[in-house]
Amino acid sequence: MPEQKTPTIGLIVPPGHGRVPTDAGLLYGDRINFIARGLGIAAISPDGFNPVVDAIVENALRLRDAGAQAISMMGTSISFYRGAAFTEDLRARMQEATGVPCTTMSHAIVASLRALGVHRVAVATSYIDELNDRLVDYLAAAGFEVSAIEGLSLTAVDEVAALGPETLLAHAAAVYRRDPSADGVFISCGALLTLDVIAPLEKMLGRPATASSPAGFWDVVQLAGLDAASPGFGILFEPQLLHS
Repeated sequence: MPEQKTPTIGLIVPPGHGRVPTDAGLLYGDRINFIARGLGIAAISPDGFNPVVDAIVENALRLRDAGAQAISMMGTSISFYRGAAFTEDLRARMQEATGVPCTTMSHAIVASLRALGVHRVAVATSYIDELNDRLVDYLAAAGFEVSAIEGLSLTAVDEVAALGPETLLAHAAAVYRRDPSADGVFISCGALLTLDVIAPLEKMLGRPATASSPAGFWDVVQLAGLDAASPGFGILFEPQLLHS
């Protein structure tokens, strides 16, 4: 019997280093081979995105040529900041160019919120107000209500990545408590290290939670036709809880 080949998934990441995010190994170990290409954003802001956003499709092609069977643009704000129509067009252009299934982190957060049954959502971000406003518009276009939103006004990728789980847990819980009518919580920004925050946040609030990077991996793994389950990282990754 021939040896089964490890599936390969391609990721376009905003930082120029082009490294695969650490969540990949924590969630899926060696079950999946992830490869990445970096865009080299100067900041988490429209001014930081504008010079590189047109390189997304080119990077998708490079990942396809390196063997990717499915591809995700693993940046949230860079994929929603020009509006919902742009997000849809971006995915369509990626797929048309590469001929493989493509998605974005913005598509992933919408899919994860729907899977969790969340309609009214509390949103904690790392963003400046301009991006928060655009995120509210994006979520509204997808049919969600934002009960409260608050950002940390950070634009430097290194600063965002340095935030610890205690800070993120407190930030997300504080936003939720501004209006506890929310069905769930969403933490937005792919650079935030949120994987170990989701389960404790769900336990603390008694509400489902999702975040950019975990949702991005869950989404693209499913897009590739693979099992996205990974127990211990929140309801989204545990099918028996997700569908109960």
